[in-house]
Amino acid sequence: MSGTVERRHGVAGFAAFTLAMVALFVGLGLWQLQRRVEKHALIAALTERLAAIPVPLPPRSQWSALGPAKDEFRRVRFAATYAKLPDAMVYSAGSAVREDISGPGTWAFLPAKLASGEIVAINAGFVQNTMQDRGLEDRAVVRLITGEPVTLTGYIRFPESAGMLTPSENLAKRLWFARDHLAMAHALGWGEVAPFYIDLEQPMPQSGIPKPGPLDVHLKDDHLQYAITWFTLASAVVIAFAVWWRKQRPG
Repeated sequence: MSGTVERRHGVAGFAAFTLAMVALFVGLGLWQLQRRVEKHALIAALTERLAAIPVPLPPRSQWSALGPAKDEFRRVRFAATYAKLPDAMVYSAGSAVREDISGPGTWAFLPAKLASGEIVAINAGFVQNTMQDRGLEDRAVVRLITGEPVTLTGYIRFPESAGMLTPSENLAKRLWFARDHLAMAHALGWGEVAPFYIDLEQPMPQSGIPKPGPLDVHLKDDHLQYAITWFTLASAVVIAFAVWWRKQRPG
């Protein structure tokens, strides 16, 4: 009698564990399917923004309302004058949003002044430079700073935060390892800058350095594969329990 009771308790315990694992795996699978729906909506929104006709840069009164969810990669066009202030470089091992960029180099960040007086940081483009030697970029930047207004077309971007493994900036070389234009502005005396920066699409300088260009965002969409994996694990747990339970039944 006691053996039968213990066996029932063992079956009940294993059944409860199996049910909990199935619920967990099915929940994770459904979560991945929901993320897939959200990812597809994000891809559609970004594709629409990147292909849109450039709109005027929002005025300063609207800057506080801008955010990555609804404004990242929004295409804009405006006139500005590159300020005679120190530029900054941001090291990059490549680009996930520029199909024409491969290999290591740096992004050239420059402050530009709007006609209304505000400062906007501009990622003026890519400089092929594996050793982060400032010579090539300095010569290119000097050619950009003419003191005359220029019409810029680009994409609104927001600063990225440095991770735990991101190297610290090298102020002597004005070299950063994260595209945090707010930190650059504070360190280099640019003054108060817009909460976003602009990834420049055009114009292309005569020398081609720095090299601006159109963005093409490709987001990973592996959520269906992950969902299938979780559902498969849920099925495997059920099958394992069924096999075990069958062996526990009296012959």
